[in-house]
Parts: sequence; C-alpha cells; structure tokens
Amino acid sequence: MNHDTPLSPLPLRHLFDSRCRVLTSRRLREHGVATAEITDRCRPGGPWQQLLPGVHLLHPGPPTEEERLHAALLYAAQRGPTVPSQAGPAPEAPEAMITGLAALALHGFSAAPPLSSLDRIEVLVGRTRRLRSTGFALIVRAQEMPVPEEVCGVLTAPVPRALADAVGRLTDASAVRRLLTEAVRGGHCEATAVVRELTRARLLTRPHVVDAVDTLLAEGRALAEQRLYAMVHTHGLPDPLWNVDLRLPGGPHLGGVDAFWPEHAVALEIDTRAARPEEDPLRSPYDRKREHLERLGITVVRCGPRTLREAPEQQAAVIRTALMAATDREPSAYVVVLPR
Repeated sequence: MNHDTPLSPLPLRHLFDSRCRVLTSRRLREHGVATAEITDRCRPGGPWQQLLPGVHLLHPGPPTEEERLHAALLYAAQRGPTVPSQAGPAPEAPEAMITGLAALALHGFSAAPPLSSLDRIEVLVGRTRRLRSTGFALIVRAQEMPVPEEVCGVLTAPVPRALADAVGRLTDASAVRRLLTEAVRGGHCEATAVVRELTRARLLTRPHVVDAVDTLLAEGRALAEQRLYAMVHTHGLPDPLWNVDLRLPGGPHLGGVDAFWPEHAVALEIDTRAARPEEDPLRSPYDRKREHLERLGITVVRCGPRTLREAPEQQAAVIRTALMAATDREPSAYVVVLPR
C-alpha cells in the first residue's frame, strides 16, 4: 500500500455502467486505483486512455462529444491553482465553463460547426488561474467570470460571452455575420448584449466585426419594432403615429421617436443603444433629447428590446399608465409631427 491508495477504496465497478466514463487521476485514486495502475491501463493498446493531463477515459475507443466536453472541464477545474490576490479572496464563482464555438453548438446555433468537428474546445477560466492550453482544451481567461448556464448537463457560457470568444478567433467575415445574426434572430439574446461583450473584448477595431455589428444592430431594431407593433395591437393600446419626427413650429428639430400619441403627448423610443464604457449616459444624445421633450410637456417612455421580448404585458402596462396620466398634466407645447 502507498500514500496514493485510500484506506477504504470506493467501488469501481459502477463506473463502467455510467454514460460518461471520464475521471481525473484524483478520483480514480479515491476508488482505490494506484497511480502505477492508472499509468499501466493507459498504455498504448490498454483498456483506458489519457485524454488530457490528469484526465482519463475508461474505455479504449474514441471519446464521444460529451466525454470531450467533460474532460476539458475536468482538466480546467482540477489543475492550475489560483494566484493569490492582494484584494483578498474572490467571491465564489464557477472554476470553468465551455465557451466559444463549442458553447454556441450547445446553445443550438445552426451556424456553429458541430461539436464533433471541433479540434479545440474553448474553456473559460478566471484570469488568476495558473493553467495552460493542452491537447483539445483551449484555455480562455476572463477578467470576470459570467454566470454560466447548464446546457445538456454542461456548464456553458451565456451566448453573448460565447459569441465574443468565438468571434475573437474567427477571420471569416461571413461566418461572423451568420453567428451574430442568428443570436438575435433566433432569440438567444439582444443585440446590445452582444455589442457590450464585443466592446469589452476590444473586437470592434476589426473591420469585419464592425460590418457584422452594423447588420446585427439593424436586425435587432427590426425585430424590436415588430414586437412593439404586436404588443400595441395584442394589448389593446390606441394606435400611435409610427416612426415620426417632432419639430417645434418654425423651430428646431426635436428628434425622431418610434411611436407618438399626440392626443396624450406621449412618445416612445426603442432603446437599442450599445453601452460604451467611455460614454456618460447622463450626457448622451438620447438623454438630452428626452430632457428637451419632457420640458415641453411630452412624456417619453423608454422601451428595451429585451422587455418587448420577455415581458410585453409589463411594457404595455407602462405605456397605458403614461397615456392615462395625460389628463392630470398641464397641456404640452404644440409640436409638428412629420414622417420619418
């Protein structure tokens, strides 16, 4: 007996009945398999094989897609201690999650290649992890780990983060455009969430990414407008004037709005802006326009694409409340309404 052998080894036979037979060296030792026996079983022609350092497959054939995913996660989770931080212990977060093209395939993207065709599986870990890429496990570091989603039993990065990691390694403009468009058109996430992640990853300096983002934002706005039309009609709101410009009589241009109820002096704008870290939201053109309209007695309702998609009833209630409150307000300034 040596120090690798537990005093009360766990039974090993049930492992051969499990669907995903991937274990780390540590777990095998807990089941009473000594290090020398692990090495012997993983020799060429043996019954087991080493997929990644410290991660073993308990059968001789090629690993399944699921086994490769679990092997990559096990490798990232059980290797590479965290570099101590002077700021103190970090809040508890997942040690690793699948990201990039593999994550998009798990999320069901038709534009992503199938898992079986991927030579590398990207694994997202914290920036302080001492860990290197090896074999088919490609390590990607995050300044701040996102909240993972469990897809098919695998911890997976949310779509915006997975997209940013995938786009960062793609040079094919059409492939980038297809992935970004499917993210919005398929209802996986909003365009603004994707642009935030691309901005954070400093990818908006690449021309083919900028071109794809322009298409993405146009796609996101078109979908949001369709949902807005549907919400107004489904929830019985009075028909507004759609897509109009507002001006003072003989005066300056006040700006365009997506919907306007002139009898109630209520305007609505779909806010599809992508937040920029360097921009002060209180000084953005959008907020200056809103302040100007409200000084003229016009109520401005901000409507986000995500709310239109996930909570249209809630958004309809906000608009209805604004319309009903019009009778209690002072009359607004007269404005000229023009088609936009």
